[in-house]
Amino acid sequence: MSRKVGLGVDVLTAAEGRISTIFDLCGKVYLSFSGGKDSTVMLHLVAKEARKRNRRFGLLLVDLEAQYAHTINHAIECFEMYSDVIDPYWVSLPLSLRNAVSQFEPQWLCFDPDRRDDWVRDPPAFAITDESHFPFFRRGMEFEDFIEKFSEWYSGGALTACFVGIRSDESLNRFRTLVIDKQRLSGLQWTTRVSSGTYNAYPIYDWHTKDIWTYTHRTGLPMNPIYHLMHQAGVPLSHQRICQPYGDDQRRGLWLYHLLEPQTWGRVIKRVMGANSGALYSQESGNINGVGKVTKPSHLSWEQYAKLLLGSMPPATKDHYENKIAVFLKWYEDRGYPRGIPDDGKANDRDTPSWTRIVKALLRNDYWCKGLSFSQHKSGAYAKYQKVMKARRAKWGLI
Repeated sequence: MSRKVGLGVDVLTAAEGRISTIFDLCGKVYLSFSGGKDSTVMLHLVAKEARKRNRRFGLLLVDLEAQYAHTINHAIECFEMYSDVIDPYWVSLPLSLRNAVSQFEPQWLCFDPDRRDDWVRDPPAFAITDESHFPFFRRGMEFEDFIEKFSEWYSGGALTACFVGIRSDESLNRFRTLVIDKQRLSGLQWTTRVSSGTYNAYPIYDWHTKDIWTYTHRTGLPMNPIYHLMHQAGVPLSHQRICQPYGDDQRRGLWLYHLLEPQTWGRVIKRVMGANSGALYSQESGNINGVGKVTKPSHLSWEQYAKLLLGSMPPATKDHYENKIAVFLKWYEDRGYPRGIPDDGKANDRDTPSWTRIVKALLRNDYWCKGLSFSQHKSGAYAKYQKVMKARRAKWGLI
């Protein structure tokens, strides 16, 4: 059981020491920047160290198009503010993003060249928009794939660290990122290996939200003003997020768009399918979003209800889910459930299979079926996966 142990120094001093260590160890460094409060503080700290050393670092921002205008304006200000020490990588390329508010468009393409007239906004003049700029880029590749490939490309074979502004008290997943067994850079517990010779570094992992705002107040350095608007709207500090709000968890903040930036919202609902209905219902619990307790019609079994839900989906989405469910059923068929999984069970019990779990995944619009213990596919592998699954399902006779 991991527990927190004090280091005997304040978090700012500790973060500054960690950043200095990374500059000492690595020939190349860059920072993954979103314009959010954590990555902004990281940028201020890293830039301060870079100026002290007269050294440059890469600054990567992946532009997701349908974002708050305040975030984009703040990010532009930061790029200009630290132009003397950064190598800018403002990426405005057509990437495939998760859209958890629509079954008809479960993924959407930001900066889609075929929908140029519908873009929420244009990229900055200095942004990277040429699809041939990176040798690894493919139109429609997943955001996560791009981040991994960029790291490998940027390193060029040299020992490289990417500064990431995440804090362990933000969520259990972020805490696990740091405490589970992973390869570390020189044994440093606040680093994790990405690939051969590339690592992520988390210098502010032990900061609390109050530390972020204390630093911002005392230094007077720029911060994204969207947080002030969120505060005025009554959003608790722990729920203030600026990431693209169409993902499985992020959609709960979608309602804020039309309140904080009505002009941006007007463009968003035209651009991203399901955004308006998502804003209306994303806070609801129960069957409408698969959050909390889920129920079924009394005259149906959970298996029948799952198949009813599948039958209501667009063909491509239905086929996608049936592929996942077939693998799920086959896996348990070979591991003690030859006559099929139980119909009823706890929807949140990841150790026991049941059709209840499947129903919850469908109601949540859990596209990658993470609730059934699946992970997201690599962009280039998905088409091959679909062909393989077509043959396997015919052989198994499942779904």
